[in-house]
Amino acid sequence: MKTISFQNDILPLKNILFRLALRITQERTEAEDVVQETMMKVWKRREQWAEMESIEAFCLTVCRNLALDKTRRMERQLRTAPPLIDPADQSHASNPEQVAIEHDRLHLVRQLIAQLPEKQRTCMQLRDVEGKSYRDIATILDITEQQVKTNIFRARQTIRERFLTLTNEKK
Repeated sequence: MKTISFQNDILPLKNILFRLALRITQERTEAEDVVQETMMKVWKRREQWAEMESIEAFCLTVCRNLALDKTRRMERQLRTAPPLIDPADQSHASNPEQVAIEHDRLHLVRQLIAQLPEKQRTCMQLRDVEGKSYRDIATILDITEQQVKTNIFRARQTIRERFLTLTNEKK
């Protein structure tokens, strides 16, 4: 049996894994997250490396499955995302132009949220949509409360910056 080294046999696969993840997710940040998750999963199975016929095939399979799962989660989140404004609120309905502008803004914000890294998007979803506490989110995601706060801050900051950049370009 061949001795497999993480540094010599697995780490060099990161570029191949990234290209595979990028083709599936179509987003650079998501692909980077998938590669990182792949490396962690492979590392956790290090006792079984010697029994594997091809460590490269195993890594690619894990990466592919994680990327597909991430893509499905993103699509599901977009389909099930609640509206950011109350559809029953017709106070702005008297001005069709204003309705169209608000609809476009809402669509843009949802797109920006979908582009966030998975952890930031999940933290933001759990906090702002689900109303979970920082402690609950930390428990759910198995991270610290400070990491939850940091992810939410970065997510909001990214959305704000991208939104302002995109809306100022259109003017």
